[in-house]
Amino acid sequence: MVNKGPIGFFDSGVGGTSIWREAVQLLPGESTIYLADSANAPYGEKSPEEIIQLSVKNTQKLIDFGCKMIVIPCNTATTNAISYLRNEFDLPFVGIEPALKPAALSSKNKAIGILATKGTLSSALFAKTSSIYASEIKVIEVVGTGLVERIEAGKIDSPETYRLLKIYIRPMIEAQIDYLVLGCSHYPYLTHLLRELLPPEVTIIDSGAAVARQIKAILTKDNLFADAAESTTVRHTLYTNADPAVLEELTRDVDQVKTVSYLDF
Repeated sequence: MVNKGPIGFFDSGVGGTSIWREAVQLLPGESTIYLADSANAPYGEKSPEEIIQLSVKNTQKLIDFGCKMIVIPCNTATTNAISYLRNEFDLPFVGIEPALKPAALSSKNKAIGILATKGTLSSALFAKTSSIYASEIKVIEVVGTGLVERIEAGKIDSPETYRLLKIYIRPMIEAQIDYLVLGCSHYPYLTHLLRELLPPEVTIIDSGAAVARQIKAILTKDNLFADAAESTTVRHTLYTNADPAVLEELTRDVDQVKTVSYLDF
């Protein structure tokens, strides 16, 4: 059976495009719709109830667009809302959470860093994962206050962004971490700055490729693939409820047919 519906993505802004681009690369025959809820960013400072409310709003909009699957490339929305969404809506969901497990299992120094939002680090799902995989190693958790706002404003390479990162990773360097987990979909856009600041032996992990593989696995399991023979009809539509200039800039290098525009949602 062929399912021509697009794959829907929503994120608390433009950051989820770091995962979206991994999916686009792995699944060239699939169309997508991406919602950047930048007007409500960052989710990490909101209550669980607010996060669920925003996630329901975004999910319903993607369903209205005919999406066959919902991907949540937002750690905060996943850890706080995905269970609720799966109970309320009858279609597959793919979420994301910090790659704590591979970092904890691979660390030789028994010390890892996690840079994430307050909403992710304080969630029950993160606490459960941490208790299972990281109970016997040192985990330096740092809330990246202000980083999402800098990225949403298109100020990735600004002196202020660099200054904040330098402050946030200082305790991690002092703890001699050998893995840094990026626990927010916005943060992969800061990888080049982090590499400048961190010792060369520190491995930076994000979850983008793993999420793309999970999307493919569910498309396979549920028989939801689009018709590869009709790949010429693939289209990627990206919406934001803020200035589309930043979203356009961050996806400029994606070659496939796409449109980026403002939408009030």
